Amino acid sequence: MRQKKIISVVLSAMLLSVIAVAQSSKKTVKTSTLEVSFNYQRQAGPGSNQYAVWIENEKGEFVKTLFVTSYTTKGRARGGEEPKRGYIVRPACVPTWVKTSKAEEKTDVQLDAVTGATPQSGGVQTFTWDFTDEQGKAVPQGTYKIKVEATLIFDSDIVYTGTFSTKDKPGNITLTSEVTKPDEQHKDMVTDVKALLR
Repeated sequence: MRQKKIISVVLSAMLLSVIAVAQSSKKTVKTSTLEVSFNYQRQAGPGSNQYAVWIENEKGEFVKTLFVTSYTTKGRARGGEEPKRGYIVRPACVPTWVKTSKAEEKTDVQLDAVTGATPQSGGVQTFTWDFTDEQGKAVPQGTYKIKVEATLIFDSDIVYTGTFSTKDKPGNITLTSEVTKPDEQHKDMVTDVKALLR
């Protein structure tokens, strides 16, 4: 009789753990990916060619950087000086990403993981999000925003935003854009911005 009771308790515990795992897996996203792309045309002169791509939750809180250009995070050493992060030397360098990601609180190693060189020639740039956060953990189901920011030239900055839900069916995400200061000469730096749920 005592053995049956022990077996019953063990089986109940196992069943509860299976249910808990099943319920927790329903709360996170597993299969979808988000693909972001745009056409990039390198611009002549300083103060341009910097961009960042990142994810926020519906409250506008930072989730993960998918990419940021290397000058923004590493700067450029001149005349034997120690390099300073680009956004410190040039505060107009992708300022929305700098503020939202709290770049000043991140280590060089953390930033290096999402940093890449600015392309030397034009072409389509593509980035994907696997629905994980900075620590690589699956995010909960919910509503998220994709952001693409480009510093066209000095204080001329454009931010593209698309809002989507993890429950949305595969397809295109509508994007809106906001420019701080229009610049006709550099407006084609980042064009044809698209976001697609797969």
